[in-house]
Amino acid sequence: MAMLELKDVHSFYGNIEALKGISLYVDEGEIVTLIGANGAGKTTTLRTITGLIKPRQGTVTLEGEDLTKFKPHEIVYKGVSMVPEGRGIFARLTVAENLDLGAYIRNDKEGIKEDLERVYELFPRLKERRNQVAGTLSGGEQQMLAIGRALMARPRLLLLDEPSMGLAPVLVELIFDTIVDINKQGTTILLVEQNALMALSIAHRGYVLRTGEIVLADSAENLRNNEMVQKTYLGME
Repeated sequence: MAMLELKDVHSFYGNIEALKGISLYVDEGEIVTLIGANGAGKTTTLRTITGLIKPRQGTVTLEGEDLTKFKPHEIVYKGVSMVPEGRGIFARLTVAENLDLGAYIRNDKEGIKEDLERVYELFPRLKERRNQVAGTLSGGEQQMLAIGRALMARPRLLLLDEPSMGLAPVLVELIFDTIVDINKQGTTILLVEQNALMALSIAHRGYVLRTGEIVLADSAENLRNNEMVQKTYLGME
């Protein structure tokens, strides 16, 4: 049984159909990436998984349990955390306060302390700036904080929406190296990313979305070598 499975999912914004019957799965321990142009439906897919959008048709299951009947905060309790596009940090709170809020569903003090140390180990800069107001961090540091805050919920499945957006190349590499580390530590990851080359370099498998439909699904290696993917998403001639 897949950890996460979407079957024939149709999601709408008003009368506009954003997802037109997509089906995909993520197995435990995988990094799976969704690639596609702006407006393809990548963020809508994540919003549907987390309950921010309710599909009009189809199912979203986590280890066989239907998620569509739950509210977004209940889905976090089930073990799903999302790092939204644009980071969504609490700009007026400190780094430490943002991380504390990530653990709001938990009451295991020792476990929270362990996970805080884990976040500081993954992102030493956050430890250095733990008393700094989050809104004064650089873009890269804010992305680290957004990922760290999501990890404080101790998710089994981490959804990442455009983690490289607006970052300098050296920081993009750091963020992607950290995503690999998080995965190796046991967290399953579904990654939405405009930088298809970076995404496919760390993922096990991938799906290509186009105007709300999946047009390709394959191993990351095969997608990297696919002529259409190379021309359309990897900038190769």
